[in-house]
Amino acid sequence: MQVSVRDNNVDQALRALKKKLQREGVFREMKLKEHFEKPSEKKVREKAEAIRRSRKLARKKLERES
Repeated sequence: MQVSVRDNNVDQALRALKKKLQREGVFREMKLKEHFEKPSEKKVREKAEAIRRSRKLARKKLERES
């Protein structure tokens, strides 16, 4: 990942880097890897995430149709 610093503006480049990392899911992944997660817990979490995603998609589809 690469962020260019323009006009010595490091703050702006840092904000851009954080935004890119957030989009890529790096922070979320780091948080998940802080502690060991049992395979059964991982399975439950991933299933819940999938359900959440599908419900969100259904909501958006309903919104577009209305």
